Amino acid sequence: MTRVLSALVMLPVVIGTIWFLPPAATFVLALVAAVLAFSEYRSMAGALGAEVPMITGATLVALLCFAMWRADNDGLAGAFPNVVYLALMAGLIVAGAAAVARGRPAPGSLADAAAMIFGAVYLGLPLGALAWTRGGNGVMATPDFIVDLPDGRLRVLLLMAVIVVSDSAQYYTGRAFGRRPLAPAISPKKTVEGAIGGVVFGTFAMALGGQYVFASPTWILALLGAAISLLGIVGDLFESLLKRSAGIKDSSHLIPGHGGVLDRIDSWLFAAPVYYVFVRFVA
Repeated sequence: MTRVLSALVMLPVVIGTIWFLPPAATFVLALVAAVLAFSEYRSMAGALGAEVPMITGATLVALLCFAMWRADNDGLAGAFPNVVYLALMAGLIVAGAAAVARGRPAPGSLADAAAMIFGAVYLGLPLGALAWTRGGNGVMATPDFIVDLPDGRLRVLLLMAVIVVSDSAQYYTGRAFGRRPLAPAISPKKTVEGAIGGVVFGTFAMALGGQYVFASPTWILALLGAAISLLGIVGDLFESLLKRSAGIKDSSHLIPGHGGVLDRIDSWLFAAPVYYVFVRFVA
């Protein structure tokens, strides 16, 4: 019941923000999720022996999220230049400077610097790409004003629907038909049959729903749905790998019945980049 009530609170907030508020509101939502997830990631990194400063690391996550959101946003009047590479170089310098500032050699110096950079890339770039998908070329500039087109909202909600369908299909197909473990050392409850069900239903969801959002052929939408479903499974397993390595069950207890923010967005973190590439270069 707690899990259901939490979902009933979260879903209207997320969908309402995407649908009724300006594109910047979706970015703010993504930014809040990125910072909260980074706090959980930092705790896991600490359990694995890597020291990641909260303020510096969260700032870098926010910077990369913002840079990805505004990167080459050619739908807006006066295109914002792509500064993702600048943010990455800044992160490299900051991570190195933070290690030097400790003033002592240590076996974990490389792990600390790498954990900071990886956390920013792992969280900031995918969530920034997701926010770009909501805005991106979903706006049209005219000489007098900017018109917000509805397809930007539909794009994000379509991705959300495909991931939800795929995750749900994995669960129910796995319960009904699951026999062979998919990755027993990482996530004992996941099965090969459940993964196949998730990919099949996720592919079908994108092939069907994508026709109302994109002009791409059905076979391309089907490939996109399969890629999103597969990468969602990989993202889920990767976060499970981090948690199991750190010896914890959930990334936090922030969301009653659901664990932490990172537990809720783990599939998105691997699926959003390929969706961004499709929207940016293919659709």
